[in-house]
Amino acid sequence: MSEVVTPDVCEEAVFGNVYMANSKAIYRYIYYKCGDEAKANDVAQESFLKLWENCKKVASDKAKAFLYRVANNLFLNDVKSQKIALKYAKQSEDVDNQSPEYVLEEKEYKDKLERALANLTEAERTAFLLNRIDGKKYKEIAEMLDISVKAVEKRIHKALQKLRVTIDGI
Repeated sequence: MSEVVTPDVCEEAVFGNVYMANSKAIYRYIYYKCGDEAKANDVAQESFLKLWENCKKVASDKAKAFLYRVANNLFLNDVKSQKIALKYAKQSEDVDNQSPEYVLEEKEYKDKLERALANLTEAERTAFLLNRIDGKKYKEIAEMLDISVKAVEKRIHKALQKLRVTIDGI
């Protein structure tokens, strides 16, 4: 019986492919957890640095799981018990043709949404945003977070319940 040989992550081309395939997803995963672009970028980059430092120990087919685990651990080590408020990087849309009342209502709604998202647990917020913003399926989220599909369903359900209570009309 022949042994299946996986490409070596220490090879620059293989590492480059792993980076290209996963860097944005790792960044978004951490961004959804913390709401801080700079922190998400730092954690994503440090995750890839850890992969490079441990490339002899990580099979290429396990690199994605390794990156998510390292990113999550780095994040948890960084924030410990901080209360996290999610901030959107997206600047408010062009408001030149909108009435001041509309602009004010939109800002109030965005503020209410940010507060509602910040009041979710980290687990609920992460699962919810991975599903609703990134369009990830429950199974994909379960694999990323290393939990069951049922746990993902429960987290998203709880998030929706809390958001419905906090924000009318969702």
